[in-house]
Order: sequence, then structure tokens, then C-alpha cells
Amino acid sequence: MNLTIKKYSLEDASDLRRIFLESRREAFFWADPEHFDLADFDLATRHEEILVAIATGSPVGFIAWWPPENFIHSLFVDPAFMGKGIGKLLLNACLLELGRPATLKCLQANSNAIGFYKAMGWEITGAGESDEGDYFKLTLR
Repeated sequence: MNLTIKKYSLEDASDLRRIFLESRREAFFWADPEHFDLADFDLATRHEEILVAIATGSPVGFIAWWPPENFIHSLFVDPAFMGKGIGKLLLNACLLELGRPATLKCLQANSNAIGFYKAMGWEITGAGESDEGDYFKLTLR
């Protein structure tokens, strides 16, 4: 599969809204899927930098971060494209633009994502509570 990474543009919005909705409904099995909405993407990524993974001419994933704090807020891949290295490619592209230490929060119930980040060299450096549930803070130095 030929993958490219590009900066977000408004033409990507409808595809990324769908990816954000579908991937959360699938991955966040503990949450009520009726609480997720297409408009959540716009709220979650407002004022953030976004990179988009493109395969076969269409977006298949994205990563969004807040540069002033080197904080990765969102990393989502279309469920139909999981397991193809897209998340790793997006994360590495983002890390080229971030200073260190870089941080993120990951819900503790999302064990697949926690395993992914740990395999990529991230360390759990804290924990907390949010409206969505308990989370780990992860750091890459």
C-alpha cells in the first residue's frame, strides 16, 4: 500500500470526521457509541496541527497535536486500515515536528493503544481522571 502524509486541509474534514467517529465507536468498547458524533472531530482538533495519512487517494488516518506543549491529542486510523503501520507512520511524522519531551494521555481502558505507545518507546509517567475515564500520561523523552 502506498501511503503518504500531508498537512490537513478542509477538503479532508468529512473523511476525518467519519474516521474519528467510526474508530472511537470500535476502539472505545466501554463507552456508549451514541455519545459520539461527527462534529466531535471539529471540537477535538480545534486550533491543533493535524497531519493526514493518505492511501489510494483518500484519508485513512490522522494525528493532531498542540505544539506549545508538545502534546499529542489524537491519533486515529480508519478501522478498515488497522494493522498496516499507519499509526506508526503518523506518529513518527508528528514527532519530527515536536520538541521533547512529548506527552499524551491515553485512557487506561484502551489497552491496545497503551501497548502501541509503549512499543514505540513511550513511558507511563502519570495517571489521572477525566470525563471519559481514568487515563495514563505517557512521555517520550
